Amino acid sequence: MARLNEQHRNYQKVAQAMAFIEAAQYKQPSLKDIAKHIGLSEFHLQRVFTQWAGVSPKQFLQFLTKQKAKALLKQHSVSNSAYNSGLSGSGRLHDLMVQCKSVTPGEYKSGGQGVQIDYGFHPSPFGYCLLALTQRGLCKLAFLDSLELQAEGLAEMKREWPHAELKQNQASTLTTLKRIFDSGPANENKLNLLCKGTPFQLLVWEALLKIPEGELRSYQQVAEQINQPNTTRAVASAIAKNNIAYLIPCHRVIRSTGEINQYRWGAERKKAMISLECCSTIPSTLGQ
Repeated sequence: MARLNEQHRNYQKVAQAMAFIEAAQYKQPSLKDIAKHIGLSEFHLQRVFTQWAGVSPKQFLQFLTKQKAKALLKQHSVSNSAYNSGLSGSGRLHDLMVQCKSVTPGEYKSGGQGVQIDYGFHPSPFGYCLLALTQRGLCKLAFLDSLELQAEGLAEMKREWPHAELKQNQASTLTTLKRIFDSGPANENKLNLLCKGTPFQLLVWEALLKIPEGELRSYQQVAEQINQPNTTRAVASAIAKNNIAYLIPCHRVIRSTGEINQYRWGAERKKAMISLECCSTIPSTLGQ
């Protein structure tokens, strides 16, 4: 848990640095400029940033450009064998063996009547999060900009599961949180996700699970992957309604123009996820 707390604190500073880097990217801000803006020494910024992202702020800047995002979209076509096989290489999420299950028609119609949901609020490598579990699997992972938004996150879950029994259980959710974010031996047991959505939404979310870590897809490419090329807008809508952040990697889908600004849990967080995954999986493309 100490490691997750440290990652959370580092992310808060890194998010501030990212926002400044992006705003000033065409001026190519120096380490001194970034450090001054967020109130850290250059040494401390370099250490914190590298500790969290694995690369320097300068290297990270490369992954905040349209050019890089567009290159990644072109580099990996829909026919990519890894994409079609549903494997995510050596990434942490693949080690988790994530499996998506849908709610039963009765659970969907009743709004979760008879379903108990244990939930908890925790720090994570991408800020505070709300994590919720049922006996059949994890049903929600949402990020919060601050703990003051706990009530808002809980209200959202109540709207999604209006008749379920909600119970705060920090111990139970912490165990799952560590399994998701804390590095360690791979667990042979599958991490089940309980997805509540229409058949089309479930189809889209399952397609997202097949996007390998460190790769990006456009909304059009996802539509083609599910063999419905004329449903780009519907695909975008389904992605926006995903209730399980990070594990169902909607952050890996961007506009074909290279824009990375659309994300339910904040543009900076999406850029952090994309850049962190790209930096960790294809470091050979980075500058110094």
